[in-house]
Amino acid sequence: MNHGQPEVRSPGSGVRMNATPDPEPRSGVSSHRTLLALLLTGGFLGICLLQQSIDRFASSADGQGEELVFLPSEAKLARLAGGYSGLLADIYWTRVVQYYGRHRLARAAKFPLLGTLLDITTALDPHLLVTYRFGSVFLAGRPPEGAGDPARAIYLLQRGITNNPDYWRFWEDLGFIYYWDMKDYARASRAFQTGSERPGALPWMRALAASIAAQGGEIQTSRLLWIELARSAGNEAIRHSAETHLAALDALEALNRLDALLSLFAQKQGHEAHLMEDLVALGYLPGVPLDPSGAPYVIAPNGHAALGPQSRIDLSQVL
Repeated sequence: MNHGQPEVRSPGSGVRMNATPDPEPRSGVSSHRTLLALLLTGGFLGICLLQQSIDRFASSADGQGEELVFLPSEAKLARLAGGYSGLLADIYWTRVVQYYGRHRLARAAKFPLLGTLLDITTALDPHLLVTYRFGSVFLAGRPPEGAGDPARAIYLLQRGITNNPDYWRFWEDLGFIYYWDMKDYARASRAFQTGSERPGALPWMRALAASIAAQGGEIQTSRLLWIELARSAGNEAIRHSAETHLAALDALEALNRLDALLSLFAQKQGHEAHLMEDLVALGYLPGVPLDPSGAPYVIAPNGHAALGPQSRIDLSQVL
């Protein structure tokens, strides 16, 4: 019996339990907490030291006190970070956002450290997806909305793809930078097409690839992509869209062929044709040609072949 200390019994048993906890566990918990506090303190001290080893501050040439950043090799950076690389990546991503926001608010023409800060962040955590996605937007945007460096944005996204090969959204971002910022429709189409093959990619990625291929003049590539999309579409709306685009491609190719015939007619006859019937009458065509919607093609006032007023073809789908 423990004298001077109340006792209780557990229900249905004769086992005695002290009403107050044994002092030995309290001592153990206290020592564990002390150890944890020491570890955390040491860890945060390590982070501060690492920050100092990465960053150096000096006045820039323009007197703005721009931050100069020293970036060790990725292997050295990972070794310095120890088990805190994820936490440091979050810190540096916060710094990226602050740096970008500060320069954008100041309507700065240049963002000289943006790419370096993003390199640090992705070296610390190659799987921090937001860094690649938003970082590429920050880099590609025209000043003062961004750094005006789409080539660096592409490099960042390619790095993200290497480190996260199954994440299809990087291909989406890459395609849009090629399309909007680089005006490279062939590469944009290939980016969307490649991304459409990644796990979980949405069907419109393939549709974008087909549309942009047509804009870049790659009509046959566009046709093949739309045919495949129409064949494999999971719902009627996507299938209908694919068929609409294929009809527009057919009409566009027919118009190009008719323009060639009109040019040949003018060369041989010494004057331009005004009606499709003129080509039929002289044997250039077996009959007045019809577009995929069943409406006859016509000759526009500028002398080129055109869709007729009854046509239901929407050429804006491929132009």
